[in-house]
Order: sequence, then structure tokens, then C-alpha cells
Amino acid sequence: MTHSEMLYRELGITGERVSAIGLGGWHLGLKHVDESLAIRIVRTAVDRGINFMDNSWDYNDGTSEIRMGRALREGYRDKVFLMTKIDGRSKAEATRQLDESLRRLQADRIDLVQHHEIIRFEDPHRIFDEEGANAALVEARQAGKLRYIGFTGHKDPRVHLHMLELARERSFKFDAVQMPLNVMDAHYRSFAHLVVPELVKQGVGILAMKTMGNGIILRSRTVSAIECLHYALNLPTSVVITGIDSMDVLEQAFEAVRSFRPMSESETAMLLAKTARAAMGGEFEPFKTTSIFDATASHPEWLGAESPRVQQLMPSS
Repeated sequence: MTHSEMLYRELGITGERVSAIGLGGWHLGLKHVDESLAIRIVRTAVDRGINFMDNSWDYNDGTSEIRMGRALREGYRDKVFLMTKIDGRSKAEATRQLDESLRRLQADRIDLVQHHEIIRFEDPHRIFDEEGANAALVEARQAGKLRYIGFTGHKDPRVHLHMLELARERSFKFDAVQMPLNVMDAHYRSFAHLVVPELVKQGVGILAMKTMGNGIILRSRTVSAIECLHYALNLPTSVVITGIDSMDVLEQAFEAVRSFRPMSESETAMLLAKTARAAMGGEFEPFKTTSIFDATASHPEWLGAESPRVQQLMPSS
């Protein structure tokens, strides 16, 4: 399907054609967004060409997935590339969460499932354990419950690189990776500088998130929302995921696409010069410097139990 309002890109080397803008699922379950508005946002976005749907098992206690599942009925499911995330680090917990996501989304298959919040150096080890979450996703892929596997994180690019390193050691390749890519990130603990080149080299689909940092970046009064979206679109991203909680914000996303033109190095440098001072120290990227955005820190039970193999190493009390 072709829409004159939307740009489309390849998701890494998967061959999947995805919209350059993705609809963020978290906002669909916020208190000020009722279900009818959430469904209207999703269906209008799809009708106008956005085919990449972002979500997560833990968003708003499942409300985001439930609303997206209802919005994708009546023929809409076949028009989108559906992605969600799971928090479980153990095989058992990952399986449980995936099956719950499938029920909520009213889907028999999810196009892309991602390990969520890879923010600690131990997360990759837990996921790649013999009884870890990746074993669950591989089995689910073989069973036809999902098509592609990726991971997300917002804390430190070195953790992303560690995840990619462990995957390589185990001869496993991710299909997509999601990370903060914004005008502040370029100056501080930068995913764009450290992770993006590696993903390009491997042919992994690059998913941008926190392009405006949940609006916090805009409070710096250095850049506009459209400039934030243009910067992320100018990177070698497959999809720029943006949170949409109103029809006006949806229109803003389409305006960013309509007005986007590839930026030269000098144009990019001029844009980033506007944020250089504000970006130092990560003040406007608290997802990197605090635990406020770390849902699994507030809910460690979502991660599941440690591997039985690891538990056996512990001395008995």
C-alpha cells in the first residue's frame, strides 16, 4: 500500500516495508485518552499510511495493548506491522507475558517482539541463559507466534553493545533494536554515535524512540517538535516511534514527514549546536540519568526468577 503522506523504509535486512513514523502505544492508555479516542488515533493513522504499531506488555497495566487490539479489528490488523515488548528475563515469564500480549492484542501472531528495558549489564546474560527469555522467543517464532526478535533500552549505549556482543557470541542476530535518538543524545552518552553505526554494519533495523523525551526535551526551549522528528528521520532509522495522544499530535507527525528533507552535515551541525549546552550532563534525558523511566526497577517481579542454574550456585542458608 502506498500513501503520499508517508515515507516508507526497509526494516534492516528483513525486507519488511515500514512507515518512517511509528505510532507509540504507551500514550494510547493514558488517563486523559479515552478508548474511543485511542481507537480513532490508531485507525486514522493507519488510514493515512502509518503501518508500524509500537506497544508493550507493561504499558498502562495492559490498557495500551487492549485498546490497540480493539482498534486493529475490522480488517486493520492486516494493514499494520505490529510490535510489542516483554519484560520477562526468564523463559517462563517471557512465555507468560507473550501469551498475554497475544490475547490482549487479539492476534495469533505479532510481527516483532522485543526484549524490553535492556538497561543493566546483567540483562543480556539473563536473557541468553539456557532458561532465559530469548529461548522463549525463539520457540515462539518456531511456533508461528511471532516473526522477528529485537530488544530495546534507554539507559546506556554500552549496554546495547554488550547485548549485541553476547548475541554474536551465541550466533544469534537481532532483527531490530530500539533506542533513544534525539537532539540531546548526540551530545551525551550517545546511542547515535556508538550503537547506530554497529547496527548499520549488521543490517539491523533501527527504531528511534524518545525523540522528544516524553516532551522533556521541548522544555529546554532550544528546538521545536518538528525539528526533533526531522533529526531522528535524518538518521539511518527504519522507524521513528512517536507518542500520539491527540489528533493534533497525529497531524504534527504527518507534518514532520511532509516537510522532511534529508539534512546536510552542516545543517545537522547547526541544529545540534542549538542543544549542545542544554544537553551536557543529561538533564533533559532523565531516562539515562535517573530511574524514573525504569518500569522494571519499580516492578522487579516482571523480570521473573533467576535461572535455576544460577540459583544452584548460591550457598544454602
